[in-house]
Amino acid sequence: MILTCPQCSTRYQADAAKFAGTGRKVRCAKCGHVWHQTAAEPDADDEGAAALDAAPPPAKPAPAHTPIPPRRTVHPPAQEPVSDAAADSDDGAPAAAPQRPAWKDFAWKGNALALAGWAGLIAAILIVGWSAVRYRQEVATLWPRSASLYASVGLPVNARGLAFSDVTYSRDQEDGEPVLAVTGSLVNISGRELAVPPVTLVMTDDSKRELYRWTFTPTVSTLAAGQSVKFSTRVSSPPTGAEHLQLQFAEAEK
Repeated sequence: MILTCPQCSTRYQADAAKFAGTGRKVRCAKCGHVWHQTAAEPDADDEGAAALDAAPPPAKPAPAHTPIPPRRTVHPPAQEPVSDAAADSDDGAPAAAPQRPAWKDFAWKGNALALAGWAGLIAAILIVGWSAVRYRQEVATLWPRSASLYASVGLPVNARGLAFSDVTYSRDQEDGEPVLAVTGSLVNISGRELAVPPVTLVMTDDSKRELYRWTFTPTVSTLAAGQSVKFSTRVSSPPTGAEHLQLQFAEAEK
């Protein structure tokens, strides 16, 4: 049985037995048009053959028989392969799109999760690295041993969290004796309150040989984060060969 789409005229070969009775709905696989197809009318040739079979044999010889031309066979277009599944549709719904294999969806989701995991790991490493550099002073204050690690990569830090600033010194005369006056500020550069230890003043000569040391106590015992306090001390009769002055905390002495 030949079916022809009323919309695009595409022709299909179908099983006539599927359209017995009142017919059924079909859908064109090419343009998607749906129509109601009735049962095929019997061919005239078939009816004539049936009549001849039912009639009694003639009394006289039959006249010359005219050959019946062969029935024309209609083939579907090459680009539209004939398929009952492509043409038949009981409800007239459009053909479903081909489904994506489940394993491909699973593989895509797995790759996406892996990429997200790597991106999260890299972001975490970058954040930790940036924080370690940005807050290196606070890290060194809480973990003094990290100061050597920072120094090895060119980022020296103050592990104690206290620093000297604006240090100046001058030589004066007092009661005919030479006096060395040292002034400056002590600053808390950490992010928390720190105790203030005694400060030691060390004098050395040109060859860095120690000549004299003097320890004094600042005027405060603690400093809040970011706070500073001024200090001053005087050394009577300092060594004449003293050329260099160094300040350090008394607790750091060995």
